[in-house]
Amino acid sequence: MNTAGEEKEGDVLLKLENIHMAFGKVAALNGVDLEVKKGEIHSIIGPNGAGKTVMMNCINGLYRPQQGNMYFKGQRINNLAPHKIAALGIGRTFQKLELYGGMTVTENIRMGSHIHLNANILNGSIYVGGVKEEEIEDRKFIEEEIIDLLEIESIRDKVAHMLPYGSQKRVELGRALALRPEVILLDEPMAGLNLEEVEDMARFILDINEEKRWKITCVLVEHDMGVVMDISHSVLVLDFGNIVADGTPDEVGKNPQVVKAYLGEEDLYATRR
Repeated sequence: MNTAGEEKEGDVLLKLENIHMAFGKVAALNGVDLEVKKGEIHSIIGPNGAGKTVMMNCINGLYRPQQGNMYFKGQRINNLAPHKIAALGIGRTFQKLELYGGMTVTENIRMGSHIHLNANILNGSIYVGGVKEEEIEDRKFIEEEIIDLLEIESIRDKVAHMLPYGSQKRVELGRALALRPEVILLDEPMAGLNLEEVEDMARFILDINEEKRWKITCVLVEHDMGVVMDISHSVLVLDFGNIVADGTPDEVGKNPQVVKAYLGEEDLYATRR
């Protein structure tokens, strides 16, 4: 039974209303609405310059929309700083990798969990009691949950910038998971990956969305239509900052306006491997 304020499967976790964002005379988002329900993978697709990453940057506080409102679990988040939005439970990966290149895989992942740690300069230097127990639990979570999930045991002590690109993508996802988010924003997680790596990444996204120990709601920006149509519950289509379509993969895939404006194919399913 749900208690007051506790969301259940299907409740709206993240809501955007009439979001406008312009850079000079260029409208990146033009009255965009979005509802992301708990437990779903909600994909955002569209050609380059459609406004997809701008929307992600608004959600996690890197940009502040010039008009409209954004809500997470009913709380307005328009004017919150990125670290405060992260603390509420919204994690993020980036289109361009943002790892600490000189740090190890494990150290990079641990950076994502610092927001939950209560150590300060004084008690951290003593390293006893609650601080010690807290760090032990954090390391256990990273080792037994995140590193195991992403199958990166063999590289846990490797320096990040020495790793292949596909491995670095896993590390960035691991760092976002260390935040223990309720919603994770995934900005083109498949970009630059080969076919095998794409299949692995899709499997990881399904695992964090479906497995009981994770159950993370996902907002996915992606160009790989085969992946989008296979794993998404809902799909929003943008073009030059405007919504072209919003619905289930089946509805969007058969939308004539989407087909004509975006794909030029018979339907979206024609892009599946």
